[in-house]
Amino acid sequence: MRDLNVDSTARDQAAAVRRREISARELLDLHLERIAERNPQLNAIVSLDEDRAREGAAAADQALATGAEIGPLHGLPFAFKDTHAVAGWRTTYGSPLFRDHVPDADELIVERVRRAGVVPIGKSNVPEFAAGSHTFNTVFGTTLNPVDPARSAGGSSGGAACALASGMVPLADGSDMGGSLRNPASFCGVVGLRPSLGRVPEWPLYNQWETTSVGGPMARNVGDLALLLSVLAGPDPRAPQALREPGSSFASLVPLSLAGLRVALSVDLGGAFEVDDEVASVVASAASLFDRVSDAHPVLAEADDTFRTLRAWHFQAKLGPLLAEHPDAFKPSLADNIRAGETLTGADVARAYHQRTMLAERMREFFETHDVLVLPVSQVPPFPADQEFPTAINGRPMQTYLDWMRAAYFITVTGCPAISVPFGHTSDGLPVGIQIVAAHGRDRFLLEVAAAVELAVQERR
Repeated sequence: MRDLNVDSTARDQAAAVRRREISARELLDLHLERIAERNPQLNAIVSLDEDRAREGAAAADQALATGAEIGPLHGLPFAFKDTHAVAGWRTTYGSPLFRDHVPDADELIVERVRRAGVVPIGKSNVPEFAAGSHTFNTVFGTTLNPVDPARSAGGSSGGAACALASGMVPLADGSDMGGSLRNPASFCGVVGLRPSLGRVPEWPLYNQWETTSVGGPMARNVGDLALLLSVLAGPDPRAPQALREPGSSFASLVPLSLAGLRVALSVDLGGAFEVDDEVASVVASAASLFDRVSDAHPVLAEADDTFRTLRAWHFQAKLGPLLAEHPDAFKPSLADNIRAGETLTGADVARAYHQRTMLAERMREFFETHDVLVLPVSQVPPFPADQEFPTAINGRPMQTYLDWMRAAYFITVTGCPAISVPFGHTSDGLPVGIQIVAAHGRDRFLLEVAAAVELAVQERR
């Protein structure tokens, strides 16, 4: 494949290796060249180990030469999110407390991606314990936006999105609680999917019944994302809430016709949050893609309290003992969020779960009369990288580091699948994605819609 390069689709790269048109070692060299070119400035890939990567690429070529059965991602360079435990590989969670931590076992997402044949090269940078949608920490520093390095790459999968957009890796894994797959995808101009609850099982977890955060795929296009989802998805006996549909069902997809699709489009869910004027304009312009579009939206009034309560409860349960032992080792915003969980009562948590049940039911009813909901991914375009979070939108102050993320985390607590698809740019060229949401379990349908939107955007250029 003469024109193959690091910006080629992951599917083309994997096919070229499989057909032996390029070796895994040659493909790795191409990516290491791009990493050497872009990573010193952008800081997306951390714990890079070129020697171990070359050993892995050589092993991939040997497996192919001997006729061994190979996986769908065979030979592709891969950097796991630095919150995912990778056996024998430094995994810091973006925290100085784990600066030298090396796990002795892979977590489930890593197991699956490794089994699919990737060549691990390192980790992708994250904010401390994946908290906050701006990727910086005291271990590795700040990840910068590949479009404008003065701006944030988003987070918590900011390193992954930046590495993808700049051609350092062909695919990336991530996780999403309040927008950690979707927000950096929008900021960096790539695709990020928060799957339905149970679509991508995770193990081990401190609480297998915690359903706020999910793992998922990122890619430069919807077809590549579907390929990675085919590896990540599917049941596992260690994950009791996993959906039973096999991951292989996502391996290929055909864009759906947008004609007749019942689309609800809302830039702010009826005034539920502030949206930057330019972002709102880009999202509103998506109406031109569809012939049946309305300004309807579900009522998600309880989403803010529900998300913040469950997030604080989750953080306190998981990180509270560590904060008590190391009170000065956490960034202030995260420490405050953990401590907010200390005052929660059983009644508070019960209220949050009751509200979440109502929100899920309301979304189920909404999708009886609408096929998809379109809204912003993030309420702002990429903001300056020297800020922890936007302090105002359209002149309206943001009181906390969560206020500007409502467009993403309101969807989190519904349990529905949501995808960020590149759609436009601000007047100064910063990427803006649109968020497309479908009913729980309709991940394949959502991907088919997203693929059609992606194609329509390409045809307009």
